[in-house]
Amino acid sequence: MSRGPRAGVRREWGGDDAGTNVLHVDMDAFFASVEVLDDPSLAGRPVIVGGSERGVVASASYEARAVGVHSAMPTAQALRLCPDAVVIAGRHGRYREVSRQVVAVLDSITPLVEQVSIDEAFLDVAGSIRRLGPPMTIAHAIRRRIREEVGVPSSVGVAGTKHVAKLCSGFAKPEGVMLVPLSQTVPFLHSLPVGALWGVGERTRELLASKGVRDVAQLADVPEASLARWVGPALAARLHELAWGRDDRAVSPGRVEKSISTEQTFARDITERDELDRVVLRQSHECATRLRAAGLECTRVTLKVRHSDFTTLTRSRTLGAPTFLAAEIAAAARDLLGQVALRRGGVRLLGVRTDGLLDQEAAGWQATLDASDSQLAAERAMDEVHRKFGRATITPASLLEVPEE
Repeated sequence: MSRGPRAGVRREWGGDDAGTNVLHVDMDAFFASVEVLDDPSLAGRPVIVGGSERGVVASASYEARAVGVHSAMPTAQALRLCPDAVVIAGRHGRYREVSRQVVAVLDSITPLVEQVSIDEAFLDVAGSIRRLGPPMTIAHAIRRRIREEVGVPSSVGVAGTKHVAKLCSGFAKPEGVMLVPLSQTVPFLHSLPVGALWGVGERTRELLASKGVRDVAQLADVPEASLARWVGPALAARLHELAWGRDDRAVSPGRVEKSISTEQTFARDITERDELDRVVLRQSHECATRLRAAGLECTRVTLKVRHSDFTTLTRSRTLGAPTFLAAEIAAAARDLLGQVALRRGGVRLLGVRTDGLLDQEAAGWQATLDASDSQLAAERAMDEVHRKFGRATITPASLLEVPEE
C-alpha cells in the first residue's frame, strides 16, 4: 500500500490519455477506512489498525499519517507520535469482505482484473473504452463507484504500463486520479528519486547513492554493464528497462493467493525455545488448514523471527515435494527455528509463511513415505471438527496446555 505522494513530485502530467489502458486501483488507508465505514464516529480522528502496543501498524488513517505514523511502524512508537489515536486490533475477515465488494465493482468494468493484494488491483481497460469512455473517464468512474457502492476511498493511476500506473496511484492519494500520458512516461520517471523504481530497496538505494546515483534520470544514464557490477546482472537489466519506461508485463486476470501465513506478536518477549517451538507447530497447523481449504499446497516454508530490539530475520526452505500437511510444514519450520541464534532479550514476534503455492489437483498430491495416509486423514478430521465446533475443540497433543495446580 502506498504512503502517498512524495514531496516535490508533480501530480499533473496533462495530456492525451490515448493508449493509457492500464489502471492501478489502490485503496486509501484500507483497513482504517473500513473501520471508519463501520463506525462513523471515527471519521476525522487518527485511527491506527495494528493491535496492541507490542504490535506494528498495519494501517493508519490520514489524520494519523499527518503526524508521521505509517505502516510497519511499531505501535508503541506510533502512539508516542499520536497519543490520541484510536487503536484497533483489526478484523481481517471484514477487510476481505469489503475487498470482495471492491473487486466486484472492478469486474463490472473489465474481465481483465489482476488483484495483487487485498487492497490493490490492476485493470486493462482497452476493451471497455467503446462502452465506458476513455481511460480517464473510466478511472474517475471507478473511484466514484467504489466510494458510493462500497463506502471506502480509493485512488487510481492511469498509464501505459503497470509500473507507471502503480506509481501514479501512489502520487494521486488520497482519493485522486493521476494520468501519465504515453509521451510523458520517460520525463515522469526521470523526475523521480531512484527509490521509486520497483526493485530498489533501502540497501540498493544506499548503494546507488554511494555511486552518485540518486534519481532515475541519473540511473538511466549509467551503462548497464556498470550497473550490473554494482547490483548484479538480473536487477541491472530490470532497472535499466524500467528507467526508460519499458515494462511489457500484461495484466493477468486472477486472484490466486501467492502465500498463506500467520504470525503472532507476544504479550511478553519469549526466550524459551520450547515455547517458541510450540508456537511454530500451532502456526504450521493454521497454515496447513488454510491451504487445504483453498485447494492449495506449498513448496516452500519461511520462518519470520523478530527479536526484542525489532531486528527481524527470515529463513526459508524449499520442500522436497509439495504438501498441505502440518506435520511436514512444521518439520521444516522447526528446523529453521533451530538454526536461529536467539538474542538475549528474546523474541517478540514469530511467524510461519507457506508459499510457492500450487493447485492441489494440478500438482496431483500424493502422500510421501513420511506422511502416510493416516496423517492426512487425521489432519482432515481436525479440519472438520474445527469447522463445526471451533479451533479450541481439538488440537495436537503437544499443544495441550498443562493446567496450573
